[in-house]
Amino acid sequence: MDRRSAILAAAQRHGRVSVDALASELGVSAHTIRRDLNALCREAKLRRLHGGAEFVEGSANLPYAARSVLNFPAKQAIAQVVAELVKDGATVFVSIGTTPAIVAGALAKKEALTIVTNNLNAAFAVSENSTHRVILPGGEMRLPDRDFLNEAAIDLFGAYRADIGIYGVGGIDTDGSLLDFHSTEVRAREQIRANSRTAVLVADRSKFGRRAAAVGGHLGDADLIVLDARPDPAFAGLLAPVEDRLRLACDQGAAA
Repeated sequence: MDRRSAILAAAQRHGRVSVDALASELGVSAHTIRRDLNALCREAKLRRLHGGAEFVEGSANLPYAARSVLNFPAKQAIAQVVAELVKDGATVFVSIGTTPAIVAGALAKKEALTIVTNNLNAAFAVSENSTHRVILPGGEMRLPDRDFLNEAAIDLFGAYRADIGIYGVGGIDTDGSLLDFHSTEVRAREQIRANSRTAVLVADRSKFGRRAAAVGGHLGDADLIVLDARPDPAFAGLLAPVEDRLRLACDQGAAA
C-alpha cells in the first residue's frame, strides 16, 4: 500500500489522525506527512485539523488494492474458520469485498462447489480448482474493484438458493446497523442473506464503528458472525444477543 493510502486507511479506521503519530508510524518526516495530508484534503478525502486531519464522512471508499492488504492476517484467519463450515458439493454465495474474496481463496481446497458471486476477485480465487462451478452476472464490471453491482447481480442472487451465503460489510454502526458505501451494495448483500440457508457475515473488528452512508440489514440478521476477534468494549452490548452465533477466528476458545 502506498503512503497516502495508508494515511487514508488510518483516518477512515480511527476518524482522525495526527501528523506526529503518522510520521513515527510511517518513518518519514512531519513535513512529508503534512504534504500528504494537504493533498488528501484537496481531494476532499480528509479535512485538515490543527496537528492532523479527520476523515470526511461520505468520501470515496479506499481503492481495492489498498483495502486488500488491510488487516490481512485477520482476514486469513476468518477465511479458515468459514472454509471449515463449507462442505464439498455445496452451493455458496460470495459477496463483493476483500474479506469474502480471501474466504473464496480458502474454498479453493474444497471439491465440486457451485460458487455464485458478483466478485471477480473471488471467482479467480476459486478458479484454480477445476472441480468448482463458478457463476457470474453479466454487464459492466466496476473498476478498480473488479466486481458487478447492477440489477443483473442482484437478480443472480435471487435466482439461486445457496447452502451458505458469505457476505462482508463496509461498516457496523453503534446500533448494529450494517453500512455500505452504495445502496446497490446493500441490496446485493441483503439478497445474498435472504436466499441462503445459512447466512454468514464476515468482518474484521475494524469494521465496528466504521462509517459509510448506505444502511440496510443488522448484525443480528446473520445466522453466523465470523470475526477475527472481539471489537472495542464499547460494542460488547451488540455482541451479547448474538453470542451463540459468534465465531472468533483468532480466539476460538472464547466463542461458542
